[in-house]
Amino acid sequence: RQQRVMAAGRDRVVQLLRQLQHAQCRCPAHSHSYSQAPEQVPVKSTDYAFQMTCSNVRYGPGVTKEVGMDLQNMGIRKVCVMTDKKLAKLPPLQVVLNSLVKNGVQYQLYDNVRVEPTDKSFKDAITFARTHDFDGYVAVGGGSVIDTCKAANLYACSPDADFLDYVNAPIGKGKPVTVTVKPLIAVPTTAGTGSETTGVAIFDYEKIKTKTGIASRAIRPHLGIVDPLHTLHMPTRLAANSGFDVLCHALESYTAIPFNKRSPCPTNPINRPAYQGSNPISDIWAKYALQIAAKYLSRAIRNADDLEARSSMHLASVCAGIGFGNAGVHLCHGMSYPISGLVKAYRAKDYDVAHPLVPHGLSVVLTSPAVFNFTGPMCPERHLEAAEILGADIRNAKLQDAGLILAETLRKFLFDVDVDDGLSAVGYTKGDIPALVKGTLPQERVTKLAPRPQSEEELSALFEASMKLY
Repeated sequence: RQQRVMAAGRDRVVQLLRQLQHAQCRCPAHSHSYSQAPEQVPVKSTDYAFQMTCSNVRYGPGVTKEVGMDLQNMGIRKVCVMTDKKLAKLPPLQVVLNSLVKNGVQYQLYDNVRVEPTDKSFKDAITFARTHDFDGYVAVGGGSVIDTCKAANLYACSPDADFLDYVNAPIGKGKPVTVTVKPLIAVPTTAGTGSETTGVAIFDYEKIKTKTGIASRAIRPHLGIVDPLHTLHMPTRLAANSGFDVLCHALESYTAIPFNKRSPCPTNPINRPAYQGSNPISDIWAKYALQIAAKYLSRAIRNADDLEARSSMHLASVCAGIGFGNAGVHLCHGMSYPISGLVKAYRAKDYDVAHPLVPHGLSVVLTSPAVFNFTGPMCPERHLEAAEILGADIRNAKLQDAGLILAETLRKFLFDVDVDDGLSAVGYTKGDIPALVKGTLPQERVTKLAPRPQSEEELSALFEASMKLY
């Protein structure tokens, strides 16, 4: 009898436990059942998360003098200092070198960086880096210098890697970066690329005459030293073209496809791209950069001694870099790569280089009115908001006119700061459009972030509409 009572008691306990399991709180904080095998989650075709990363950034006039102390604090004793031939003669580099000497940091100077680098110039810098045992890197210059230094650092730490291993697909193999690179300190001297904040390195791939690059969070600089005093050495058109890059970084990242509409959804977080689509955090940085550019870009172009304007644009470059470095850019940049890569004889004013050159910022901004007129219908509220920040009166604006309003606002701004009158002014004709389209098609890394998909015919129409701006 006692055994029957005990058995009945056990049955009752089991029944109560089952009732409790079905009745318990289902939230993860209180439910023990949620620590067991998870329910089957359906496979998503689009992403569901975004990740924010950027370099550490230090901003302030005269802050460059701290670079030697930073290297000393990191225990770095032998660094590669990269710059270009022109900057090698200017004060920003001398301030860096003086700081290294003062703090007992040995260095070797590489001053052969090409403005608008190519795969060949990248490889030259990589060879230099691989033949020395550097503890770290310092890049002193604009985006060309910083991007070159990122690539040299990466491949020096990957001695067996083929050059195309890390280059973005479909041009390269697009392999994820799994090696640990050496610390890189970036000292930007232009207010444009934001390269001091990003894990992106862009170059002209001469074989197909278009730009591509390497994109990985792993190659972003360890520290960006943003010293606005360096911007006083930028000539007028360099300040303008750098500023146009800031403008388009902000506009494109703010109007990019939302991160949760981007496909495919990565099966492993290491495969989540650096450029993920617009997201709530990048939006904040993009809008702030746009507000600064609206207030100060014209002043920074017109007066090289306007320290407030030049300093503000240097800060805007950082802000836009943090924004687009995680959200990405889209059509203006995707279309700009063949514009730069197929350059014929155009030589930009104020650029002391020995080769034809359409500066990056100029190649980006020339298509901006056509691009934003095209993308306007997909997120009209954002296009109108951007137009308003840039000075447009949108009180009576209709949503269906959002793209046109932003396009006309940009057109007026570009005219006021003496931008070349479209692609025809930098040497292109309608006969070049097929080649320009062909050079844009491989840029899927960015063109797929556009809020509106585009066919080859639509790309042709955008290039044709960009032949003349005014």
